[in-house]
Amino acid sequence: MSETRRTLLITAHTGRDAAVESARFVVGRLLDAGLDVRVLDTEAEEMGCEGVQIVPSGPEAVKDAEMIIVLGGDGTLLRAAELARPGGVPLLGVNLGHVGFLAEAEVDDLASAVDGVVRRRYDVEERLTVEVTARRNGEVIAETWALNEVTVEKCDRMLEVVAEIDGRPLSRWGCDGVICATPTGSTAYAFSAGGPVVWPEVEALLLVPISAHALFARPLVVSPRSTLAVEILPDTPGGVLWCDGRRRYDLPSGARVEVRRSPTPVRLARLHGAEDTGAPFTDRLVAKFDLPVQGWRGRVRP
Repeated sequence: MSETRRTLLITAHTGRDAAVESARFVVGRLLDAGLDVRVLDTEAEEMGCEGVQIVPSGPEAVKDAEMIIVLGGDGTLLRAAELARPGGVPLLGVNLGHVGFLAEAEVDDLASAVDGVVRRRYDVEERLTVEVTARRNGEVIAETWALNEVTVEKCDRMLEVVAEIDGRPLSRWGCDGVICATPTGSTAYAFSAGGPVVWPEVEALLLVPISAHALFARPLVVSPRSTLAVEILPDTPGGVLWCDGRRRYDLPSGARVEVRRSPTPVRLARLHGAEDTGAPFTDRLVAKFDLPVQGWRGRVRP
């Protein structure tokens, strides 16, 4: 009996010429290797690829797919994660943005990255996600999820909020907002707000106030089993809820946002055996932030 044909979905930031050109290169190389390739109907015209399956953007786009290869920045990968997460399909990001922490490969390594996929020289790791529920007077006004972070932010005026951990009040802040982040998101918005960098394999949740007017307003790292909550005080201005900077919901005064670990992770493909890919997280930090490591000698071996 013949082996089931391998199918991959290719998605790209079609607003960038470099992403479109790279997508065509990836499609051609995968087709030449005998793999089936899908592209989304919303991107097919810009890509202009022949020999591909054109599929509607939705759950069916990833049905029975081995992987989604994403060409763009972290924003493009977060968009693709919305397709991939329900079915547990791994994502492999190729960075054409600026920092690109979620990406596995850089565009200069595109050929070796594709060859690694063709040869199945990759592993899959699971990244913690959170589920989010917003309520007002007990009524649910929003339910969603996030891979990087959930933020409760001001609209026009400073927010007055109370933060809660595991059902107990922590502190009241006048602030620009509060970030509830995952380890994956610790190098995104939470990092710019002064939060700690957390290695991806560490299971934890982060709570980071944004410009809080209080003595106790430090970033916190809590158990992955904890439930975080942020309440906007009644009779104060409302705010807005953002998830991964993509999904937005208005929050009236008196709203309560609860954040807890989701049982459904996002799966990321990690290449191995290729130069400049599959690097340890420490190496990623050094490369992405151009950290000075001159003078490092490493462990002295006998």
